[in-house]
Amino acid sequence: MINYAEKYAGAVDERFKTAAISAGFVNSDYDFEGVQTVKVYSVPTAPLNDYVMSGTSRYGTPDELQNDVQVMTMTQDRSFTFTIDRRSNLDTMGAMAAGTALARQMDEVVIPEVDAYRFAKMALSAGHVEMGAVTGETAYEAFLDANSALTNANVPLTGRCAAVTPDFYKKVKLDKSFIMAGDVAQEMRRTGQIGMVDGVALYLTPKAYLPDGAEFLIAVPCATCAPEKLEDYKIHDNPPGTNGWLVEGRVLHDAFVFDSKKDGIYVHMG
Repeated sequence: MINYAEKYAGAVDERFKTAAISAGFVNSDYDFEGVQTVKVYSVPTAPLNDYVMSGTSRYGTPDELQNDVQVMTMTQDRSFTFTIDRRSNLDTMGAMAAGTALARQMDEVVIPEVDAYRFAKMALSAGHVEMGAVTGETAYEAFLDANSALTNANVPLTGRCAAVTPDFYKKVKLDKSFIMAGDVAQEMRRTGQIGMVDGVALYLTPKAYLPDGAEFLIAVPCATCAPEKLEDYKIHDNPPGTNGWLVEGRVLHDAFVFDSKKDGIYVHMG
């Protein structure tokens, strides 16, 4: 039901929103333009042998180098639509402007869904999954253990990002052994980054964006490809059958963790 104004203020009581968080955790290195499926090859290596000074196979016995194929098919074809009658916009003193409504739809519906989907796919394929309750005395150690596990798996030291729930962030700050790295530049804050811990960029993430029970997730962007093949948003002025606006949107996206880079993701479940 639309609340028509007897005399309302011209402003709208907007709900709180969170800017996109997952962009720093993923990459868009693969081109899905014109196709729904991309195949990625991973090629193993050969072991080192002791060279021998005689015989016909001095380097060792050669085996044919094999390869594995990962098939990535996009599945998330999502859309929305709504109408705004011209009278509704007039009688609410412009509070239902189509452009503002579309921006609100993006901020409150589309972006949160894409973020949550990406984090779910990363957690599902994570090469490191740790289970166990975290307290204010163990939170910092749990984070350091996660970072150590990534380093031991030869994951690059640079580019690591951590999505941390507010509860976990609180526990870390209560840990007496925790010291946060200096100030974060204003431009970083715009992306949601709140600080650095052990060389890892921290992103404070609503609990609902992460899988149920997750305390934090650390990843390097090269581990997950997140194509956004189609982002199409339209505002139709006076379409047939409507005196007002028809708003439509469609986003075709997905997220894929590379089989050879699963060790680049660590999730701690409480």
